[in-house]
Amino acid sequence: MPGSRLSRQHPNQYQKNQYQKIRKKCVRILIPLAFWLGVWQIAAMTVGFPLLLPTPVSVFGTLLDLAVTASFWVSIALSLVRVLCGLALGCILGCTLAVLTWRFRWADVLFSPVIRVIRATPVVSFILLVYLWVVRANIPEVISSLMVMPVIWSSLRTGLETADGQLLEMAKAYRFGRFKTLRLIWLPSLRPHLTGGLSTALGLAWKSGIAAEVICPPRYAIGSELSKAKTALQSPELYAWTVTIVILSLALESLLRWMLRSRRKRK
Repeated sequence: MPGSRLSRQHPNQYQKNQYQKIRKKCVRILIPLAFWLGVWQIAAMTVGFPLLLPTPVSVFGTLLDLAVTASFWVSIALSLVRVLCGLALGCILGCTLAVLTWRFRWADVLFSPVIRVIRATPVVSFILLVYLWVVRANIPEVISSLMVMPVIWSSLRTGLETADGQLLEMAKAYRFGRFKTLRLIWLPSLRPHLTGGLSTALGLAWKSGIAAEVICPPRYAIGSELSKAKTALQSPELYAWTVTIVILSLALESLLRWMLRSRRKRK
């Protein structure tokens, strides 16, 4: 009897704990959000010049008006595709160059200085240079990949250099094949470096891709809409698109964290 009573109470206690966790998470999100929206409202009322600083109500009203148009969602979708394609290309290049520069001395001498130069060069300079060589619609992908590649290269190169030599010696002693060594030793050692680099690279890809769209606007893109709003002096629309960028950035980061957590749990 006591055992059955505990088993009936356990699901209720679990649901209560889950509810408390969700409530605490909502409080941590809503209180800072309400505070900064209040600061924004007070600042807008103090300035009293909507062209310079519109109120949150006008900005979110404009965002709702944009959200019912097809071009709004098309621009978001195409910007996401461009940035994610650039992220994927940058990850492939970064991983390839990390392995080459770690494995071969000649590759390290040739490519490492160039990668460091790319990492030190401002995004705007690359956008203007690439504009001379690449079709305008493809510039965001190229810029995103150039910004991502050094981050992935640096993270993976660090992981390769700090791998546990004793584990590798053990793999040789037990005559592990290449695939087994990769699966059991290399991948677990490199995973923290890759996940950390990927989290940083995602934010860089998003911001640099949108910046490229602003300077070299494609037909449908978030950056193009930002540029149009700035030219037309439509401050509420400019702020509305900025809010959209922030929301999408947070959503992408949350999605990436969820994917990484779920993958760890499956393992």
